[in-house]
This record gives sequence, structure tokens and C-alpha cells, in this order.
Amino acid sequence: MDEESLAGIANRLYAAPLDGFIAARTAAAKEASGQDKELGAAVRGLAKPSVGAWAVNMLAVHDPDVLDELAGLGLRMRTAQASLDAKALRDLARERRTMLASAVEAARTVVERQGRALSDTIAGDVEETLRALTADEGAAAAVRSGRLLKTLSADGVSAADLDGAVAVPSALPADASPAPPPDVDKAAPARTARTTAERASGPRATKPRLEAVRQTPRTASRPAVEKAKAALAAAEAEEADSARRSQEVQELAQQAAGTIASLREEIEGLRARLKAAETGLDQAKKQLAGTSAEAKQAQREADKAARAALLARERVLRLENP
Repeated sequence: MDEESLAGIANRLYAAPLDGFIAARTAAAKEASGQDKELGAAVRGLAKPSVGAWAVNMLAVHDPDVLDELAGLGLRMRTAQASLDAKALRDLARERRTMLASAVEAARTVVERQGRALSDTIAGDVEETLRALTADEGAAAAVRSGRLLKTLSADGVSAADLDGAVAVPSALPADASPAPPPDVDKAAPARTARTTAERASGPRATKPRLEAVRQTPRTASRPAVEKAKAALAAAEAEEADSARRSQEVQELAQQAAGTIASLREEIEGLRARLKAAETGLDQAKKQLAGTSAEAKQAQREADKAARAALLARERVLRLENP
């Protein structure tokens, strides 16, 4: 089967809207089966991604620069970690926090353009996956492939679990395979060989040594310890920065709460004034209605008086001029 063809089909499927994935996969599998039965079966076996993974795929397709910037930051962090530069790691951890927040917002925007909303829970999964991108080369390759099936997690010390995490993993770059954990003891194979030889020489002779090996805890290699310490320093710096930001947000929230209380009080005052004005308006309308009636009556009486005066004048004239 042509893995490149399968990867091309997968790229199209995982770049499409999530709701239509099953129908699109069925159509693609049917088309592929017409040319290659094995390829068609492989297409049918492509798994539907989780919502969080799909959101990350949308970012890879529609805004890959965001992932490129995070990948570059991850490279700088790994370089600083390899050189045990704690200060650089602290600075980069703060930079990563800002970049991750911007990247999650970018993912929200991209997903909204696809007609969906990104919940806070899924946004957290997306952020954790993007954090893994910066911590692990294998995770970076999986995320940037646009064929992610599930969200990822990596702490910068242990490698990300990429088992079943990406579709068509054989199409990833060769250096995308997760690196072995940093605390792997390279001398383990030699010890195993020695232990096997000792076991072959007789169980009585080897039992005390085997028991000693089992009971003695293995000490992590110094580079692994230093790397873990550097990662711890970066994590503590990020924790402190997050705590500071949390305090700032809490203060902003308190200010907003105070503003809301003030506005509510002002609204209540305006409502009272509006009610009083409405009451005054009703009274004025009633007064106007009563005054209008009185004015009409007075006008009628005035007209009647005018006619009476006119008749009186005419009578006077007739009497004076018989």
C-alpha cells in the first residue's frame, strides 16, 4: 500500500469539519477501494479525532504560523534545558505562558470559523497539547502534522505518549519518534548480560547478588537529575508567574465587582427617578385632561356670553333709534 497516498487522504479528512468526518471518510474509502483495496481498507480504519485534537488540527491547517512559533520556542527551551540554564528557562517559561494564551485564542477563532465553539474544558486540552509541542520533539511533529487523533501531554522530562496519537504515524518525519526517557540507564543491557551469566553459573552463587540488586534503589544519572532540576526551576518560575497573574486577575475582578455594585446603585437611583417621573407624567396627563375639559366649558360659556352681549347691544340700538 502507498503510505504517501494514505497520508494525503488523511490530510484532507482531518482538515475537514468534524461533524462531516464519518461521511467524508466513507466516501474517501469507497473512492480509494476502486483503485486499491488495501488503501480503501486503510482509509476506513482512520479514526475520528477528539474535539480537542480536531481543534489543534484546524490550527495546523489554517494558522500554522502559531505552531511554528511555539515549536521555535520549544527548541529554545530544550537548548536551555540541555545547557542547564535555569535563568533562560525561567524567562522562556514566562514567554511560553503568553504564547500559549495567544495560541488558544487563535484556536478559538479558527474553530468558530468552522461553525463550532471551543468550551473551556476543550480549550484546556488544547493548551496542554500545545504545551507538549514545546516540550517534546515527537509531540511537535505530531501536532504540526495536522493528523492528531487525541490531545497530548508532556512535562519536559518524560516523553509524550504518542501511541495512537496521530493518524498514519509512518508518514511523520523520521526524527519525530519520541525520545527515550532521560533517566534511562544505558548500562542496563550490560548488567542484564552479567546477571544472566551469573545465573548460569549457579543459583546459589548468584542469589545474594540478585537480592542486593533488587533491594538497592537505582540512582538516577547526574545529567538526568540536572535536567529534572532545570525543568523544576522552569516549572516553579511558571508557577510563580501564574500566581502573580492570578493575583492581578483577582484584583481586576474585585475592581469589576466594585464597578458593578456602583452601577447597580446608580441604576436603582435612575429607576427611582424614572418611576417618579412616570408618576408625575401620569398626574400631568390627568391634570391636562381635567384642564382641557374645564377650558372647553369655559370657552362654551364665553361664546354664550358673547352672543348675549351682542343681542343686548342690538336691542339698545333698536331702542335708541326707533
